[in-house]
Amino acid sequence: MSCKKLPIGIQTFRKIREEDCCYVDKTGFALQLIEDGTHYFLSRPRRFGKSLFLDTLAELFSGRRELFTGLEAEQGWDWSVRYPVIRLDFAAGVLQDRDALDRRLQALLRLNAERLGVSCDWQKTDLPGCFGDLIRQAHSHCGQRVVVLVDEYDKPILDNIERPEIAAEMREGLKNLYSVLKPEDAHLQFVFMTGVTKFSQVSLFSGLNQLRDITLSADYATLCGYTQQDLETTFAGHLTGVDRDELRTWYNGHSFLGEPVYNPFDILLFISEGHSYRNYWFETGSPSFLIKLFQRKRYFLPELEALEVSEEILDAFDVERINPVTLLFQSGYLTIAETVRRRGRLLFRLRIPNQEVRFALTDQLITGYTGIENDRTRWQDGLYDTLAAGDLPGLVATLKRLFAGIPWRNFTHNDLPEAEGYYASVLYAFFASLNAQVIPEDISSQGQTDLTIKLEGYIYVMEIKLQRGPAGPDSEQDSEQGAKAGETTANPALAQIQARGYSAKYRDAPGKGLFEVGLVFSASERNLVRADWQRVA
Repeated sequence: MSCKKLPIGIQTFRKIREEDCCYVDKTGFALQLIEDGTHYFLSRPRRFGKSLFLDTLAELFSGRRELFTGLEAEQGWDWSVRYPVIRLDFAAGVLQDRDALDRRLQALLRLNAERLGVSCDWQKTDLPGCFGDLIRQAHSHCGQRVVVLVDEYDKPILDNIERPEIAAEMREGLKNLYSVLKPEDAHLQFVFMTGVTKFSQVSLFSGLNQLRDITLSADYATLCGYTQQDLETTFAGHLTGVDRDELRTWYNGHSFLGEPVYNPFDILLFISEGHSYRNYWFETGSPSFLIKLFQRKRYFLPELEALEVSEEILDAFDVERINPVTLLFQSGYLTIAETVRRRGRLLFRLRIPNQEVRFALTDQLITGYTGIENDRTRWQDGLYDTLAAGDLPGLVATLKRLFAGIPWRNFTHNDLPEAEGYYASVLYAFFASLNAQVIPEDISSQGQTDLTIKLEGYIYVMEIKLQRGPAGPDSEQDSEQGAKAGETTANPALAQIQARGYSAKYRDAPGKGLFEVGLVFSASERNLVRADWQRVA
């Protein structure tokens, strides 16, 4: 099968079509959107194809029929009508203050005015006024109502999210501009806005209540991204010999209430790099702000495995009240696993979408929660080797060395070591980074244990306790329990596992071995001070 050129780094529809690149036909979605309504908003993670879809809309409304030969839109569109298109794109560069934003807005409006053959009195009219003039004059000059396409509408805010005062100023500047769309509605044919996040109606879209948010619309779940069918057709020749199950495990799984999709950037880079499994998409943008936010809020990381949230949590946020889960979802680090309805409310169960995101995100969380970066792989190798061999003495020794190696500066100006959840979070991040199956707060008939780890045929049922006072006389002792009667009382974590039968449900499970493990950490020592375990027959 012949292989067309890959559109790596190409976000313009014209260039992809003229150079005969691989193209997944999304023009049917464009026709459906235009038929169903006039004002839309779409949130998708970065590098998911939002810009390309906006460019496709621009060429469609501009009547460039030659670019749509053989596509779904060719026979479904009235090519005799051409609409004036205003495009506002904030993807380029970083704007660091409100003056820079205003200059960018003026430049964008001037560029559109020149292209459409109209003008504005820049000296006498403010930015919203010029935007309104541009819309009205374009309608009058071209004889058709105007199409407004806004790409990365939220980037000036997100670029300053670590500086809340500047981010709020950016938000107000953009709100000032977008507010023009409602009073100019009579002159508008179609409006489409995209971004990574969705800010609340009040904070950014006040007055613009005609926008339909299709972010979680099943009809448009695959508008951005590649489906499995796309890979089997458009990219079939490029994927000869590739294990489809492994490819799906690594890169598929982003779900927006419909069929899960691949990030296009992942697939294009995977093919171009000789089918090498790597963190292509994640490496293009580190979630450093998110990690800092998690650390500041002392977020309990094991909850990432079993999140259930309301639609309000996923829907929007404000600069003054940032929920890290909202940002994780909107940025693509969490996705929808399933929906449930409870007490009349629609709830969403979330998960990490695929192996690429899991590996890369947990590596970032390890660095954020421990300060360990350069030696991270060494610790991961040590933990994997001991867990895969059922080597409990080696596991405990590795954990002690690991916590002893956490830089003191990691605890400056915070009280992380005072929280039991901190130690569980560090363990979760490391174990999840090994591609182990991690079950946090594993429920049994008698309660729930902190962590259950499954790796290479072994099952580890773990309970974690935090000792807040000085380390006691039994500290720094490790033992395999069962040799001496009454010895379990020295370790409250192991005693709880055994008293409540947390491991009972795994006793008939096939595998190499089942271990009950009690871990006691000391807030003053900032380390593991007691570890006891028992292998269960």
